[in-house]
Amino acid sequence: MAPKRPIGAGVFPKPVEPPGTQKPDPASLYAALDLGTNSCRMLIAQPKGNQFHVVDSFAKSVQLGQGLEASGRLNAAAMRRTVHALRICQSKLQKHKVSHMRLVATEACRRATNAGDFIRMVRRETGLRLDIIQPEEEARLAVISCAPLVSTKTEQLMVVDIGGGSTELVWIDLTRVPRVERPRAIMRLHAGFKPADGSPFPAARVVDWISVPLGVATLREQFDDVKNDAARFALMSWFFEENLVNFAPYATEQKREGFQIIGTSGTVTTVAASHLGLRRYDRNRVDGLRMTSAQIDAVIRDYLTLGPEGRRADPRIGRDRHALIMSGAAILQALLRVWPTDRLSVADRGLREGLLYAQMSADGVLEDGPY
Repeated sequence: MAPKRPIGAGVFPKPVEPPGTQKPDPASLYAALDLGTNSCRMLIAQPKGNQFHVVDSFAKSVQLGQGLEASGRLNAAAMRRTVHALRICQSKLQKHKVSHMRLVATEACRRATNAGDFIRMVRRETGLRLDIIQPEEEARLAVISCAPLVSTKTEQLMVVDIGGGSTELVWIDLTRVPRVERPRAIMRLHAGFKPADGSPFPAARVVDWISVPLGVATLREQFDDVKNDAARFALMSWFFEENLVNFAPYATEQKREGFQIIGTSGTVTTVAASHLGLRRYDRNRVDGLRMTSAQIDAVIRDYLTLGPEGRRADPRIGRDRHALIMSGAAILQALLRVWPTDRLSVADRGLREGLLYAQMSADGVLEDGPY
């Protein structure tokens, strides 16, 4: 039986499966590459109606930010691993003859003192031009990728993107937007967090946003010397919460009714897969799933009970995620301690989807279909 879609959610721009054996016109292809602190991910897609078809993809854990917390620099081994992954991306772009592309790097390259040398190295060895984007653009792209999951009943929305090196939080007030327009109003944020002057469309109001320089990799590195598993988890969670005090909604008590959190990250999708008991990951069951604070807390307690060895052997977590799942869970627990909710929507989407939408929207190649 097909999984139920979230009530009131929009449908755009939902990635769909490759369109059979028909070879797409290279002129219609778009690529989006996200080089983060831990992973390198790329999508190649073709616009179709008000959606897009994924033609090819790539994802690999490169741990570009390994050791960055201590040294402030990208180390040689991490750069070599990343360049190797980027060569694969370049071969895919060349194979499909992609001409429209946006290739971005995030927190690790924002922080590293030798990031400029690394970007030049990538250009020299792969021919790819990486653009280091600022936190606001990263947050904005994550938000618009999640627009299809926004319920028409949502009045206050928080989008959370837990990355390898940073975590972006965006709080959006939708009370002045008619219900049917709410997912579409989120989409319009691709042009900026401030609404355009004189726009005839109802605007989503960004109350506040923050980029916390702590993600699953950087938070884990900060407490790597704490050997007790439960103690390390508690310290990570409280330390992350301390970094939220300058976020305006932190001091505001939020009613559960009309409030929705959308979480986009490997942490959130892994917690969802564990909740569902998936021994093999299934995006169709995970993307758009809604979880309560109690359900998430039960999964995290199970992780703590398993301990490091148990988590390493747990097929629901996966080999690439077990070392980072507790730092991600610590961030998630901190957020739910401050803003408990019965509607945390799980998004298997993020920066790449946002990059694709922004490019396609700017070129006018997507139909303005109904939500």
